[in-house]
Amino acid sequence: MRKVISILLWAVGFLYFGICCTIVIVLTYFFKPKTIDPLIKKMLRVLFIIMFIPVESEGAEKIDPDRTMLFMSNHVNIFDVPLLQGYIPKYVRGVEATRQFKWPFYGWVIRRLGNIPIERENIHASIRSIHRAEAYLHDGVSIVILPEGHRTLDGKMRPFKKLPFHLAKQADVGIVPVGLSGLFHLKQKGSWILRPAPIKIKFGDPIPVDKVRNLSVPELRDLTYKKIEALIERP
Repeated sequence: MRKVISILLWAVGFLYFGICCTIVIVLTYFFKPKTIDPLIKKMLRVLFIIMFIPVESEGAEKIDPDRTMLFMSNHVNIFDVPLLQGYIPKYVRGVEATRQFKWPFYGWVIRRLGNIPIERENIHASIRSIHRAEAYLHDGVSIVILPEGHRTLDGKMRPFKKLPFHLAKQADVGIVPVGLSGLFHLKQKGSWILRPAPIKIKFGDPIPVDKVRNLSVPELRDLTYKKIEALIERP
């Protein structure tokens, strides 16, 4: 029965997502990404509704809508990105794996929207991507990055990479820790089975830019890790 339900949910989700991607691609030829961002957020929130995945958001009021920030969260599965893009209460662009830019529809959309590809296995290419993200931040565009680099295998966070914290210091911006809960139960890496249940996105107190300046990269990485880990609610 669970397999049948999963097949139906994937079918509905992919059909809806494909339609949304087509609409967004067309709109990008007439409007700037920031102009259509509110519509994209609504579309992504509806995606969770039609897949019977209740979403709770907490702590969004802590985010200053006028301040450029670097958002960091744990990385669980393919629902991370639509959840973050749909519920972060401001215009943001994401740093995503290069292979995702080659996917049908989704890859075309994130390329048109200006998201940043990163080759995690190529340090020189990764640094170029970080420099591009830094330019976005200097232009006032907030960035989302998943510092683990890879999805969790057991529900626990992996060690964080250093580059995202070099980015925070070079761009001189604060960090918003974000905890995603319930996603590992929803879908695990390597499995296509879905277990619809409530999920949660929780925004923590931002790490102010003064602290970002004063801490070393390892200290900033460890502090952010602890803050995100504290936001994740275990079943």
